[in-house]
Amino acid sequence: MNSQVRQARFNMDWMLRDLASSVPQTRHVVLLSSDGLCMAQVGTDEDTADRLAAACAGLQSLSTAIAAEFPEGDGRMRLVVIEVGGGFFYLMAAGVSSYLAVLAEESVDAGLMGQCMRDLVARLGEHLSSAPRADGLT
Repeated sequence: MNSQVRQARFNMDWMLRDLASSVPQTRHVVLLSSDGLCMAQVGTDEDTADRLAAACAGLQSLSTAIAAEFPEGDGRMRLVVIEVGGGFFYLMAAGVSSYLAVLAEESVDAGLMGQCMRDLVARLGEHLSSAPRADGLT
């Protein structure tokens, strides 16, 4: 990972700490771009955050395709919640071309998690956006 990407991650991690600390049983919080680049993480190592970000890019793409099947909607994915053995996964649209992903233990308060994620996005949405990358730069 180049130093520019590493510095950008460090500068944005602080925004996610409040969510991770305010909702008990939160394991990982990852902010990602729509193309699967991890922009910030809390509670996880870089490799895990990168894997989650890549998986989330596919999931948000799939969710957007499903949203298009609702002609009365705007065709955008807003929130995906997946319950698996051991916990919950949340993926929420956060800003322009960015998403907030959270893994939490099965005992998490789902309502509190959803509310805190929405609050974070509302407070910091403009900072959670992913600017388009210039050609040749990653």
